[in-house]
Amino acid sequence: MIRCPWGDSTPDYIDYHDNEWGVELHGDAALFERMCLESFQSGLSWITILRKRENFRRAFDDFRPEVVAEYGPEDFDRLMADAGIVRNRAKINAAINNARVVTGLDVGLDELLWSFAPEDHRRPPTADDVPAITPESKAMAKELKRRGFVFLGPTTCYALMQATGMVDDHIAACFRATGPATAR
Repeated sequence: MIRCPWGDSTPDYIDYHDNEWGVELHGDAALFERMCLESFQSGLSWITILRKRENFRRAFDDFRPEVVAEYGPEDFDRLMADAGIVRNRAKINAAINNARVVTGLDVGLDELLWSFAPEDHRRPPTADDVPAITPESKAMAKELKRRGFVFLGPTTCYALMQATGMVDDHIAACFRATGPATAR
C-alpha cells in the first residue's frame, strides 16, 4: 500500500495517516484540541505529540475550551509538573489563553476555522510540492491573531488545515488521495 512518505515510517504515523490526517474534522472542542496540539508541536516532531496525545487529553480535560478557559495558577503548575505532556510555559499559557478566546468568540471555532478552507485547493503530486504556508494559512493566522489567539502562525495554521481535512495534501500516489493533483 502506497502512503505519503511521512506516513509510512512508524506504526503510530501509519495509523494517524491512514485514519485521521486529512479527514474532515468538525466541532469546536475537536478543533480546539487539534489547534492546541499543533501549537505544542511547534519546534518538535509530530510523533512526540502523537505519542503524548492521550496524556494531553487527560491533562487538558479533553480540550473542552470552557473548562480550560477557567484554568488558574494551580492548573498551570499542575501542567508544568506533568511529565506526560510537553512542559513549555509559552505553549501551556497559549492553550489557556486560546481557550479563553474561543469561549468569547462571536462565531463558533468550527465556523471561523473552516471559513479559511480554500475552495480550489489542488492536492500536491509529490511530497516536494507540499507547501508549508499558503495564502489561506496566512489569512487564518492573521485573523486568529487579531482575535487574540497566540502561538498560531501561518505554518502551524497550515498544518492544522492539513490535519483536519481543510485541504487534501495526500500526494498523488497515496491510497488516501482524493481528487486531482496539480503542481503549485
